[in-house]
Amino acid sequence: MNTPHAPAPTSPPPTAPANTRGRVITASMVGTTIEFFDFYAYATAASLVFPALFFPTQTPANQLLSSFAVFGVAFVARPLGSLIFGHYGDRVGRKATLVASLLVMGIATFLIGVLPTASTPGFSFIAPAILVLLRFCQGIGLGGEWSGAALLATENAPPGKRALYGTFPQLGAPVGFILSNLLFVLLSVQLTPEQFMAWGWRVPFLLSSVLVVVGLWVRLKLMESPAFQKVLDEQRVASVPIARVFRTAWKPLVLATLAMVATYVLFYLMTAFLMVVGTTAADEASARAAAETAGKDFNAATFVPGLGYERTDFLTMLIIGVVFFGIFTVVSGPLADRLGRKRLLLAVTAGIGVFGLVLDPLMHAGTAGVMAALILGFTLMGMTFGPMAAFLPEMFKADVRYTGSAVSYNMASVIGAAPAPYAMIWLWQQQGGSLLLVGSYLAVAAVVTLGALVIGGETKDVDYLA
Repeated sequence: MNTPHAPAPTSPPPTAPANTRGRVITASMVGTTIEFFDFYAYATAASLVFPALFFPTQTPANQLLSSFAVFGVAFVARPLGSLIFGHYGDRVGRKATLVASLLVMGIATFLIGVLPTASTPGFSFIAPAILVLLRFCQGIGLGGEWSGAALLATENAPPGKRALYGTFPQLGAPVGFILSNLLFVLLSVQLTPEQFMAWGWRVPFLLSSVLVVVGLWVRLKLMESPAFQKVLDEQRVASVPIARVFRTAWKPLVLATLAMVATYVLFYLMTAFLMVVGTTAADEASARAAAETAGKDFNAATFVPGLGYERTDFLTMLIIGVVFFGIFTVVSGPLADRLGRKRLLLAVTAGIGVFGLVLDPLMHAGTAGVMAALILGFTLMGMTFGPMAAFLPEMFKADVRYTGSAVSYNMASVIGAAPAPYAMIWLWQQQGGSLLLVGSYLAVAAVVTLGALVIGGETKDVDYLA
Protein backbone atom coordinates (compact mmCIF):
# COMPACT_ATOMS: atom_id res chain seq x y z
CA MET A 1 0.00 0.00 0.00
CA ASN A 2 1.36 3.30 -1.02
CA THR A 3 1.30 6.14 1.44
CA PRO A 4 0.88 9.69 0.24
CA HIS A 5 4.04 11.73 0.27
CA ALA A 6 4.15 15.09 2.00
CA PRO A 7 4.47 17.94 -0.45
CA ALA A 8 8.06 18.90 -1.07
CA PRO A 9 9.02 22.22 0.51
CA THR A 10 9.03 25.13 -1.88
CA SER A 11 12.52 26.27 -2.70
CA PRO A 12 13.19 29.96 -2.38
CA PRO A 13 13.46 31.75 -5.69
CA PRO A 14 17.01 32.00 -6.94
CA THR A 15 18.71 35.31 -6.30
CA ALA A 16 21.19 37.09 -8.46
CA PRO A 17 24.74 36.29 -7.52
CA ALA A 18 26.29 38.93 -5.36
CA ASN A 19 29.32 40.91 -6.44
CA THR A 20 32.51 39.49 -5.00
CA ARG A 21 34.67 41.71 -2.79
CA GLY A 22 37.45 41.78 -5.37
CA ARG A 23 35.06 42.80 -8.14
CA VAL A 24 33.53 45.57 -6.01
CA ILE A 25 36.91 46.96 -5.03
CA THR A 26 38.32 46.76 -8.54
CA ALA A 27 35.29 48.24 -10.32
CA SER A 28 34.86 51.13 -7.91
CA MET A 29 38.56 51.96 -7.71
CA VAL A 30 39.41 51.46 -11.39
CA GLY A 31 36.56 53.67 -12.50
CA THR A 32 37.43 56.61 -10.29
CA THR A 33 41.13 56.18 -11.09
CA ILE A 34 40.29 56.64 -14.76
CA GLU A 35 38.04 59.61 -14.05
CA PHE A 36 40.62 61.35 -11.90
CA PHE A 37 43.46 60.52 -14.29
CA ASP A 38 41.49 62.34 -16.99
CA PHE A 39 40.65 65.21 -14.68
CA TYR A 40 44.23 65.68 -13.43
CA ALA A 41 45.58 65.55 -16.96
CA TYR A 42 43.48 68.59 -17.68
CA ALA A 43 44.40 70.31 -14.40
CA THR A 44 48.11 69.86 -15.08
CA ALA A 45 47.78 71.04 -18.68
CA ALA A 46 45.73 74.03 -17.50
CA SER A 47 48.67 75.05 -15.32
CA LEU A 48 51.51 74.27 -17.73
CA VAL A 49 50.52 74.54 -21.40
CA PHE A 50 46.93 75.63 -22.04
CA PRO A 51 47.47 79.32 -21.17
CA ALA A 52 49.87 79.78 -24.09
CA LEU A 53 48.25 77.28 -26.49
CA PHE A 54 44.64 78.46 -26.30
CA PHE A 55 44.99 82.10 -25.20
CA PRO A 56 48.14 83.26 -27.01
CA THR A 57 47.10 86.91 -27.53
CA GLN A 58 46.55 87.67 -23.83
CA THR A 59 49.05 88.84 -21.22
CA PRO A 60 50.69 86.02 -19.19
CA ALA A 61 48.57 86.86 -16.13
CA ASN A 62 45.35 86.85 -18.14
CA GLN A 63 46.36 83.67 -19.96
CA LEU A 64 46.58 81.91 -16.61
CA LEU A 65 43.27 83.33 -15.40
CA SER A 66 41.54 82.36 -18.67
CA SER A 67 42.93 78.83 -18.47
CA PHE A 68 41.64 78.38 -14.95
CA ALA A 69 38.28 79.94 -15.84
CA VAL A 70 37.86 77.13 -18.42
CA PHE A 71 39.07 74.68 -15.77
CA GLY A 72 36.15 75.86 -13.61
CA VAL A 73 33.58 75.16 -16.36
CA ALA A 74 33.56 71.47 -15.43
CA PHE A 75 32.45 72.29 -11.91
CA VAL A 76 29.46 74.21 -13.25
CA ALA A 77 28.60 71.17 -15.38
CA ARG A 78 28.95 68.65 -12.58
CA PRO A 79 25.61 69.39 -10.87
CA LEU A 80 23.88 68.90 -14.23
CA GLY A 81 25.71 65.60 -14.60
CA SER A 82 24.62 64.60 -11.11
CA LEU A 83 20.98 65.29 -12.02
CA ILE A 84 21.20 63.30 -15.26
CA PHE A 85 23.09 60.31 -13.93
CA GLY A 86 21.45 60.46 -10.51
CA HIS A 87 18.04 60.23 -12.19
CA TYR A 88 18.98 57.08 -14.08
CA GLY A 89 21.02 55.67 -11.21
CA ASP A 90 17.93 55.75 -8.97
CA ARG A 91 15.56 54.57 -11.71
CA VAL A 92 17.50 52.15 -13.93
CA GLY A 93 20.28 51.05 -11.60
CA ARG A 94 23.85 51.69 -10.53
CA LYS A 95 25.61 49.48 -13.10
CA ALA A 96 24.29 50.96 -16.36
CA THR A 97 24.73 54.50 -15.07
CA LEU A 98 28.35 53.89 -14.10
CA VAL A 99 29.12 52.62 -17.60
CA ALA A 100 27.51 55.68 -19.20
CA SER A 101 29.32 58.21 -16.99
CA LEU A 102 32.67 56.61 -17.79
CA LEU A 103 32.00 56.80 -21.52
CA VAL A 104 31.06 60.49 -21.43
CA MET A 105 34.17 61.45 -19.47
CA GLY A 106 36.47 59.24 -21.55
CA ILE A 107 35.28 60.43 -24.96
CA ALA A 108 35.53 64.10 -23.98
CA THR A 109 39.07 63.62 -22.65
CA PHE A 110 40.21 61.81 -25.81
CA LEU A 111 38.83 64.62 -27.99
CA ILE A 112 40.78 67.21 -25.99
CA GLY A 113 43.88 65.23 -26.96
CA VAL A 114 43.20 65.77 -30.68
CA LEU A 115 41.87 69.35 -30.45
CA PRO A 116 43.69 71.93 -32.64
CA THR A 117 45.13 74.86 -30.68
CA ALA A 118 44.42 78.54 -31.22
CA SER A 119 47.53 78.89 -33.41
CA THR A 120 46.06 76.46 -35.97
CA PRO A 121 44.78 78.41 -39.02
CA GLY A 122 41.04 78.90 -38.76
CA PHE A 123 40.89 77.88 -35.08
CA SER A 124 42.02 81.05 -33.31
CA PHE A 125 38.52 81.67 -31.91
CA ILE A 126 36.86 78.28 -32.22
CA ALA A 127 39.58 76.24 -30.45
CA PRO A 128 38.99 77.87 -27.03
CA ALA A 129 35.22 77.46 -27.53
CA ILE A 130 35.56 73.74 -28.30
CA LEU A 131 37.84 73.37 -25.28
CA VAL A 132 35.11 74.89 -23.11
CA LEU A 133 32.54 72.47 -24.57
CA LEU A 134 34.72 69.41 -24.00
CA ARG A 135 35.56 70.59 -20.50
CA PHE A 136 31.81 70.89 -19.89
CA CYS A 137 31.35 67.29 -21.05
CA GLN A 138 34.11 66.17 -18.71
CA GLY A 139 32.17 67.77 -15.87
CA ILE A 140 28.94 66.05 -16.93
CA GLY A 141 30.64 62.65 -16.79
CA LEU A 142 32.38 63.26 -13.48
CA GLY A 143 29.10 64.55 -12.05
CA GLY A 144 27.64 61.06 -12.23
CA GLU A 145 30.76 59.00 -11.68
CA TRP A 146 31.66 59.57 -8.05
CA SER A 147 28.30 58.82 -6.49
CA GLY A 148 27.85 55.63 -8.50
CA ALA A 149 31.29 54.36 -7.52
CA ALA A 150 30.68 55.24 -3.88
CA LEU A 151 27.35 53.39 -3.89
CA LEU A 152 28.86 50.41 -5.66
CA ALA A 153 31.39 50.06 -2.84
CA THR A 154 29.25 50.90 0.19
CA GLU A 155 26.04 49.12 -0.87
CA ASN A 156 28.07 45.91 -1.23
CA ALA A 157 30.01 46.35 2.03
CA PRO A 158 29.73 43.93 4.99
CA PRO A 159 28.11 45.30 8.17
CA GLY A 160 30.33 47.72 10.06
CA LYS A 161 32.73 48.22 7.15
CA ARG A 162 31.01 50.76 4.93
CA ALA A 163 33.59 53.49 5.51
CA LEU A 164 36.43 51.05 4.83
CA TYR A 165 34.86 49.92 1.56
CA GLY A 166 34.08 53.53 0.74
CA THR A 167 37.78 54.38 0.74
CA PHE A 168 38.39 52.26 -2.37
CA PRO A 169 36.66 54.59 -4.86
CA GLN A 170 38.31 57.48 -2.99
CA LEU A 171 41.70 55.93 -3.70
CA GLY A 172 41.05 56.66 -7.36
CA ALA A 173 41.91 60.30 -6.64
CA PRO A 174 45.51 59.82 -5.44
CA VAL A 175 46.17 56.90 -7.82
CA GLY A 176 44.84 58.89 -10.79
CA PHE A 177 46.92 61.89 -9.74
CA ILE A 178 50.11 59.84 -9.45
CA LEU A 179 49.61 58.10 -12.81
CA SER A 180 48.79 61.33 -14.62
CA ASN A 181 51.64 63.34 -13.17
CA LEU A 182 54.20 60.55 -13.48
CA LEU A 183 53.35 60.54 -17.16
CA PHE A 184 53.78 64.33 -17.34
CA VAL A 185 57.15 64.04 -15.55
CA LEU A 186 58.27 61.31 -17.96
CA LEU A 187 57.24 63.37 -20.96
CA SER A 188 58.95 66.47 -19.59
CA VAL A 189 62.20 64.52 -19.12
CA GLN A 190 62.14 62.74 -22.48
CA LEU A 191 60.93 65.65 -24.63
CA THR A 192 62.30 69.10 -25.23
CA PRO A 193 60.09 72.02 -24.10
CA GLU A 194 59.26 72.65 -27.76
CA GLN A 195 58.19 69.03 -28.30
CA PHE A 196 56.14 69.01 -25.11
CA MET A 197 54.30 72.20 -26.13
CA ALA A 198 53.84 70.96 -29.71
CA TRP A 199 52.45 67.48 -29.05
CA GLY A 200 53.70 65.91 -25.81
CA TRP A 201 50.87 67.35 -23.69
CA ARG A 202 48.38 65.39 -25.82
CA VAL A 203 49.71 61.96 -24.83
CA PRO A 204 47.92 61.64 -21.42
CA PHE A 205 44.59 62.57 -23.00
CA LEU A 206 45.00 60.02 -25.79
CA LEU A 207 46.18 57.24 -23.48
CA SER A 208 43.04 57.64 -21.39
CA SER A 209 41.18 55.67 -24.07
CA VAL A 210 43.08 52.54 -23.02
CA LEU A 211 42.07 53.04 -19.40
CA VAL A 212 38.44 53.58 -20.39
CA VAL A 213 38.34 50.22 -22.17
CA VAL A 214 39.69 48.52 -19.03
CA GLY A 215 37.13 50.29 -16.84
CA LEU A 216 34.24 49.33 -19.11
CA TRP A 217 35.32 45.70 -19.16
CA VAL A 218 35.30 45.56 -15.34
CA ARG A 219 32.03 47.41 -14.87
CA LEU A 220 30.06 45.41 -17.43
CA LYS A 221 30.63 42.31 -15.27
CA LEU A 222 28.92 43.83 -12.21
CA MET A 223 25.61 42.75 -10.68
CA GLU A 224 23.14 45.29 -9.30
CA SER A 225 23.66 46.30 -5.66
CA PRO A 226 21.48 44.67 -2.93
CA ALA A 227 20.13 48.03 -1.75
CA PHE A 228 18.85 49.05 -5.19
CA GLN A 229 17.53 45.55 -5.85
CA LYS A 230 15.47 45.91 -2.65
CA VAL A 231 14.10 49.23 -3.93
CA LEU A 232 13.05 47.45 -7.14
CA ASP A 233 11.51 44.52 -5.28
CA GLU A 234 9.49 46.81 -3.03
CA GLN A 235 8.46 49.03 -5.98
CA ARG A 236 9.86 52.16 -4.34
CA VAL A 237 11.51 53.56 -7.47
CA ALA A 238 10.88 57.32 -7.69
CA SER A 239 9.51 58.58 -11.00
CA VAL A 240 11.45 61.84 -10.52
CA PRO A 241 14.20 61.20 -7.94
CA ILE A 242 15.33 64.83 -7.65
CA ALA A 243 11.77 65.92 -6.79
CA ARG A 244 11.60 63.28 -4.05
CA VAL A 245 15.00 64.43 -2.73
CA PHE A 246 13.86 68.04 -2.41
CA ARG A 247 10.55 66.96 -0.89
CA THR A 248 11.85 64.45 1.66
CA ALA A 249 15.58 65.12 2.16
CA TRP A 250 16.28 68.82 1.57
CA LYS A 251 18.03 69.27 4.93
CA PRO A 252 20.52 66.39 4.40
CA LEU A 253 21.08 67.76 0.88
CA VAL A 254 22.14 71.17 2.23
CA LEU A 255 24.25 69.75 5.06
CA ALA A 256 25.98 67.19 2.81
CA THR A 257 26.82 69.94 0.31
CA LEU A 258 28.38 72.21 2.94
CA ALA A 259 30.19 69.27 4.56
CA MET A 260 32.27 68.85 1.36
CA VAL A 261 33.27 72.50 0.86
CA ALA A 262 36.55 72.43 2.82
CA THR A 263 37.55 69.16 1.14
CA TYR A 264 37.18 70.68 -2.30
CA VAL A 265 39.00 73.92 -1.47
CA LEU A 266 41.90 72.01 0.07
CA PHE A 267 42.03 69.60 -2.86
CA TYR A 268 42.43 72.27 -5.54
CA LEU A 269 44.75 74.36 -3.42
CA MET A 270 47.08 71.34 -3.10
CA THR A 271 46.95 70.42 -6.80
CA ALA A 272 46.07 73.04 -9.42
CA PHE A 273 46.98 76.18 -7.44
CA LEU A 274 50.26 75.06 -5.88
CA MET A 275 51.43 73.75 -9.25
CA VAL A 276 51.30 77.34 -10.51
CA VAL A 277 52.97 78.84 -7.43
CA GLY A 278 55.63 76.16 -7.27
CA THR A 279 56.74 76.46 -10.91
CA THR A 280 56.56 80.26 -11.28
CA ALA A 281 59.94 82.01 -11.24
CA ALA A 282 61.04 83.22 -7.82
CA ASP A 283 62.50 86.53 -9.02
CA GLU A 284 62.17 88.97 -11.87
CA ALA A 285 65.54 88.14 -13.44
CA SER A 286 64.70 84.45 -13.72
CA ALA A 287 61.29 85.22 -15.14
CA ARG A 288 62.78 87.58 -17.72
CA ALA A 289 65.37 85.00 -18.77
CA ALA A 290 62.69 82.29 -19.11
CA ALA A 291 60.53 84.60 -21.23
CA GLU A 292 63.46 85.41 -23.51
CA THR A 293 64.29 81.71 -23.90
CA ALA A 294 60.69 81.03 -24.89
CA GLY A 295 60.62 84.01 -27.25
CA LYS A 296 57.96 85.84 -25.25
CA ASP A 297 57.66 89.42 -24.04
CA PHE A 298 58.23 90.03 -20.33
CA ASN A 299 56.10 92.54 -18.41
CA ALA A 300 57.67 93.41 -15.07
CA ALA A 301 54.50 95.25 -13.97
CA THR A 302 52.46 92.02 -13.94
CA PHE A 303 55.13 89.68 -12.62
CA VAL A 304 54.27 87.81 -9.39
CA PRO A 305 57.06 85.78 -7.73
CA GLY A 306 56.52 82.09 -7.09
CA LEU A 307 58.78 79.43 -5.63
CA GLY A 308 60.96 78.96 -8.70
CA TYR A 309 61.06 75.14 -8.91
CA GLU A 310 61.60 73.32 -12.17
CA ARG A 311 58.39 71.71 -13.40
CA THR A 312 59.62 68.13 -13.06
CA ASP A 313 61.05 68.80 -9.60
CA PHE A 314 57.80 70.22 -8.26
CA LEU A 315 55.71 67.51 -9.89
CA THR A 316 57.92 64.97 -8.13
CA MET A 317 57.38 66.74 -4.81
CA LEU A 318 53.63 66.73 -5.43
CA ILE A 319 53.69 63.01 -6.20
CA ILE A 320 55.48 62.35 -2.88
CA GLY A 321 52.78 64.35 -1.10
CA VAL A 322 50.03 62.43 -2.89
CA VAL A 323 51.46 59.14 -1.58
CA PHE A 324 50.45 60.41 1.87
CA PHE A 325 47.05 61.30 0.42
CA GLY A 326 46.58 57.66 -0.59
CA ILE A 327 47.89 56.21 2.68
CA PHE A 328 45.66 58.34 4.87
CA THR A 329 42.63 57.79 2.64
CA VAL A 330 42.91 54.10 3.54
CA VAL A 331 43.66 54.88 7.21
CA SER A 332 40.55 57.07 7.46
CA GLY A 333 38.16 54.19 6.64
CA PRO A 334 38.71 52.00 9.72
CA LEU A 335 38.90 55.14 11.90
CA ALA A 336 35.53 56.35 10.60
CA ASP A 337 34.00 52.90 11.17
CA ARG A 338 35.30 52.85 14.72
CA LEU A 339 34.98 56.50 15.84
CA GLY A 340 32.06 57.54 13.65
CA ARG A 341 32.05 59.81 10.60
CA LYS A 342 31.12 63.01 12.40
CA ARG A 343 33.70 62.81 15.16
CA LEU A 344 36.57 62.10 12.76
CA LEU A 345 35.56 64.76 10.25
CA LEU A 346 35.19 67.43 12.93
CA ALA A 347 38.76 66.88 14.08
CA VAL A 348 40.19 66.76 10.55
CA THR A 349 38.30 69.86 9.41
CA ALA A 350 39.61 71.82 12.38
CA GLY A 351 43.09 70.71 11.29
CA ILE A 352 42.39 71.99 7.76
CA GLY A 353 41.56 75.42 9.18
CA VAL A 354 44.82 75.54 11.13
CA PHE A 355 46.74 74.39 8.05
CA GLY A 356 45.35 77.33 6.12
CA LEU A 357 46.69 79.74 8.72
CA VAL A 358 50.24 78.32 8.60
CA LEU A 359 50.36 77.81 4.80
CA ASP A 360 52.30 80.96 3.95
CA PRO A 361 55.16 80.55 6.45
CA LEU A 362 55.54 76.88 5.54
CA MET A 363 55.64 77.50 1.78
CA HIS A 364 58.29 80.22 2.23
CA ALA A 365 60.53 78.18 4.55
CA GLY A 366 62.67 76.58 1.85
CA THR A 367 62.38 73.14 0.32
CA ALA A 368 61.93 71.46 3.71
CA GLY A 369 59.03 73.77 4.52
CA VAL A 370 57.41 73.24 1.12
CA MET A 371 57.71 69.47 1.43
CA ALA A 372 56.29 69.61 4.97
CA ALA A 373 53.34 71.68 3.70
CA LEU A 374 52.67 69.22 0.88
CA ILE A 375 52.81 66.20 3.18
CA LEU A 376 50.61 67.83 5.84
CA GLY A 377 48.08 69.13 3.31
CA PHE A 378 47.76 65.82 1.49
CA THR A 379 47.53 63.90 4.77
CA LEU A 380 44.58 66.08 5.79
CA MET A 381 43.15 65.59 2.31
CA GLY A 382 43.18 61.81 2.71
CA MET A 383 41.60 61.99 6.15
CA THR A 384 38.73 64.22 5.01
CA PHE A 385 38.17 62.68 1.56
CA GLY A 386 38.27 59.03 2.63
CA PRO A 387 35.09 58.94 4.79
CA MET A 388 33.00 60.98 2.33
CA ALA A 389 32.06 57.98 0.16
CA ALA A 390 30.24 56.51 3.16
CA PHE A 391 29.18 59.71 4.92
CA LEU A 392 27.33 61.46 2.07
CA PRO A 393 25.34 58.42 0.78
CA GLU A 394 24.39 57.46 4.35
CA MET A 395 22.47 60.73 4.63
CA PHE A 396 19.91 59.54 2.03
CA LYS A 397 17.46 56.62 1.69
CA ALA A 398 18.22 53.97 -0.94
CA ASP A 399 15.51 55.15 -3.36
CA VAL A 400 17.13 58.60 -3.77
CA ARG A 401 20.67 57.81 -2.63
CA TYR A 402 22.34 58.15 -6.03
CA THR A 403 20.67 61.49 -6.75
CA GLY A 404 21.03 62.91 -3.24
CA SER A 405 24.69 62.05 -2.81
CA ALA A 406 25.57 63.05 -6.39
CA VAL A 407 23.84 66.43 -6.22
CA SER A 408 25.33 67.32 -2.82
CA TYR A 409 28.83 66.19 -3.85
CA ASN A 410 28.71 68.21 -7.05
CA MET A 411 26.97 71.29 -5.67
CA ALA A 412 29.84 71.39 -3.19
CA SER A 413 32.16 71.45 -6.19
CA VAL A 414 30.40 74.59 -7.47
CA ILE A 415 30.80 76.30 -4.10
CA GLY A 416 34.18 74.94 -3.09
CA ALA A 417 36.08 73.87 -6.21
CA ALA A 418 34.90 75.98 -9.16
CA PRO A 419 35.97 79.37 -7.78
CA ALA A 420 38.94 78.13 -5.75
CA PRO A 421 41.79 78.02 -8.34
CA TYR A 422 40.69 81.30 -9.94
CA ALA A 423 40.17 83.06 -6.59
CA MET A 424 43.47 81.77 -5.20
CA ILE A 425 45.41 82.88 -8.27
CA TRP A 426 43.82 86.35 -7.97
CA LEU A 427 44.54 86.61 -4.22
CA TRP A 428 48.12 85.46 -4.76
CA GLN A 429 48.64 88.02 -7.53
CA GLN A 430 47.07 90.83 -5.52
CA GLN A 431 49.38 90.13 -2.60
CA GLY A 432 52.49 90.01 -4.74
CA GLY A 433 53.28 86.36 -4.02
CA SER A 434 52.10 86.09 -0.42
CA LEU A 435 49.84 83.15 0.48
CA LEU A 436 48.31 84.70 3.61
CA LEU A 437 44.95 85.45 1.98
CA VAL A 438 44.96 82.12 0.15
CA GLY A 439 45.41 80.33 3.49
CA SER A 440 42.66 82.45 5.02
CA TYR A 441 40.38 81.42 2.14
CA LEU A 442 40.93 77.78 3.10
CA ALA A 443 40.34 78.55 6.79
CA VAL A 444 36.97 80.17 5.99
CA ALA A 445 35.96 77.09 3.98
CA ALA A 446 36.84 74.95 7.00
CA VAL A 447 34.56 77.05 9.21
CA VAL A 448 31.67 76.52 6.76
CA THR A 449 32.19 72.75 6.82
CA LEU A 450 32.55 72.68 10.61
CA GLY A 451 29.16 74.38 10.92
CA ALA A 452 27.49 71.76 8.71
CA LEU A 453 29.12 68.90 10.62
CA VAL A 454 28.05 70.32 13.99
CA ILE A 455 24.42 70.65 12.86
CA GLY A 456 24.31 67.24 11.16
CA GLY A 457 24.06 63.88 12.91
CA GLU A 458 26.12 60.69 12.99
CA THR A 459 25.36 58.28 10.13
CA LYS A 460 27.50 55.26 11.03
CA ASP A 461 24.60 53.08 12.22
CA VAL A 462 21.87 53.99 9.70
CA ASP A 463 19.91 51.17 8.01
CA TYR A 464 21.55 51.21 4.58
CA LEU A 465 18.88 49.01 2.96
CA ALA A 466 16.06 51.35 3.96
